[in-house]
Amino acid sequence: MTTVVDRLAAGTAFVDVSAMRAIGVSGTDARTWLNDLVSADLADLEAGGARPSLLLAPTGGIRASFTVIVRPDGLLLVQDRSQERSVLDLLAPYVLSSDVTLTDRAGELAAFAFPGLASPPSVAGAWSSAPSVLGRGSDLFAPIAEHARVMADLERDLVRASADEAEAWRIGAGIPRVGIDTAEGDLPQEAALERAVSFDKGCFVGQEAVAKTRNLGHPRRVLVALSTDDEVATGDPVVTDEGDAGSITSAARIGERTFALARVRWSDRDRAFRTRAGVPLELAG
Repeated sequence: MTTVVDRLAAGTAFVDVSAMRAIGVSGTDARTWLNDLVSADLADLEAGGARPSLLLAPTGGIRASFTVIVRPDGLLLVQDRSQERSVLDLLAPYVLSSDVTLTDRAGELAAFAFPGLASPPSVAGAWSSAPSVLGRGSDLFAPIAEHARVMADLERDLVRASADEAEAWRIGAGIPRVGIDTAEGDLPQEAALERAVSFDKGCFVGQEAVAKTRNLGHPRRVLVALSTDDEVATGDPVVTDEGDAGSITSAARIGERTFALARVRWSDRDRAFRTRAGVPLELAG
């Protein structure tokens, strides 16, 4: 039986992500200023392009995760509300004398994600970007006043997924969620978020710490994607023959299998995992 989660992966379903935080970054210094602070390289990002990025502490720990989108009037940062602190508040102290204006744009935009589509459907009055704020696929944006109209247009051909179905898709796809699968202060390598870090760009906040971990050492723990035929739940311990290795951070039942993400010790990353009850946990993907 085809589920809505399957439809999300296949490109025949979408998610309403209008509730995410949206922050505008404008001014003549906007791109250079932001590029000097965040982990992604924004220098070559073209209009309509998007890139996942992080704001790190000087020690390399994650303070915020968000997607940077280039618009004609500046940059748009879209952030999951699972994160306790808004990236707007975290960036504000860095503005100082730069020609940069940060604007809370929450409630201004209707936003829809299509995890299974490289580009979204064409809808009058809407604009798109890729990759999606959900981690894969593409997004469609419109003024919030157009929310109902765009939604109705999309629902003629596509299925609208619920928040729970979108979350199940994410877990099945093995995509980490900051604030859920990671703790503030985790290194990108611990959170499976190295894709949001450019190791070739110039300096940015926390660059030395993440480069040192990559080149000279290893993180304390890692995030792994798992699956099993049995039921597991968030918070369940993950064990190996050596004892407790970590715990489940997210879990979702999709069809006949349960998919999960788990934080485990680096030293246990290559061992065979199971639950305390002895249920095998296979590495997914």
